[in-house]
Amino acid sequence: MKQRIWLSPPHMSGNELKYIHEAFDTNWVAPLGPNVTAFENKLADYLNIKHAVALSSGSAAIHLALIILGVKAGDEVIASSFTFSATINPIVYQGAIPVLIDSEVDTWNMSPELLEIAIKDRLAKGKKPKVIIVVHLYGMPAKIEELMAISEKYEIPIIEDVAEALGSKYKGKALGTFGIMGIFSFNGNKIITTSGGGALVSNDNNAVEKAMFLATQARDSAPHYQHSQIGYNYRMSNIIAGIGRGQMEVLDSRVEMRRSINKIYKDHFINNEGISFLCEPSADFYSNYWLTTILIDPVKADGITSKDIRLALETDRIESRPLWKPMHLQPIFLKYPSYIDGVSEKLFNCGLCLPSGSNLNEEDIGRIVFQINKLFV
Repeated sequence: MKQRIWLSPPHMSGNELKYIHEAFDTNWVAPLGPNVTAFENKLADYLNIKHAVALSSGSAAIHLALIILGVKAGDEVIASSFTFSATINPIVYQGAIPVLIDSEVDTWNMSPELLEIAIKDRLAKGKKPKVIIVVHLYGMPAKIEELMAISEKYEIPIIEDVAEALGSKYKGKALGTFGIMGIFSFNGNKIITTSGGGALVSNDNNAVEKAMFLATQARDSAPHYQHSQIGYNYRMSNIIAGIGRGQMEVLDSRVEMRRSINKIYKDHFINNEGISFLCEPSADFYSNYWLTTILIDPVKADGITSKDIRLALETDRIESRPLWKPMHLQPIFLKYPSYIDGVSEKLFNCGLCLPSGSNLNEEDIGRIVFQINKLFV
């Protein structure tokens, strides 16, 4: 039986075990410790930002960011609709109301035009949103300059969801460093992993101090356990931070490999009018191409659909995946306000994520291309 090709599997550097063994040898097996500190420092240096706080997940990072920015029950939080539910769930954890914004066609990320329409409408209804969460989808930078201008105009802070975009940049500046806080995920399918885990980054000293306090059960400064507010067990363990240390050492090479895989796919399908790719709109945008994503036009593809390609790949034990189903179409979020022009729904209906792991080899890519080309013969 052929070996299965996964969409985006973990890819170890070889040094992860060294740092894990250090944790065991020194008995630092509880949360916090030297690996956590070293991982945070490496991440902050890589992003050229003052602070990074290693946490148990990207969801935890978003949750803390919302709390730090004062989001409470009944408040409104604007967010990208075209994303994974982990972006929106923490808003609901807080008892707040997500206001969902559709995508624009160039980057597939939050539409600046619809964002401003939504803000004006919410203000007209007497409700000023507290926060904007901008997602950088599939590693592609959003139109962050335009979004930040709107944020500043209406004095609504931006949290950047960079779960899929570590290593991506806009005009040479790392994503996650434009808004007041950036959040990252190190889930097993991300460009680097800690097996699970996430991080919150910021140049705001007070925000970072508050994040660390809340993430360690909000324990007051006292010789006994005393708590004046609700806290959370959100800090990363010293063991999995050791994996992160090893992964940071190869992050640049992982980005380079994902970008190379994206180019190989484009080169193979350049003459197929039925297949198009998410591409960097200009030289200002630098994507890590965490996942290579395609759109299938059934009219130009003689009736072939993204589902047809997905099922054809599966016959050869190759994993692919539809693009995210927009949050405004999800049963759990149907009741919330949304500002939609149909872009993300069309992307969902016509799109597919191709295997993009940095450990793909030439034979793997050959299998993938062969199965897709078979449909177009």
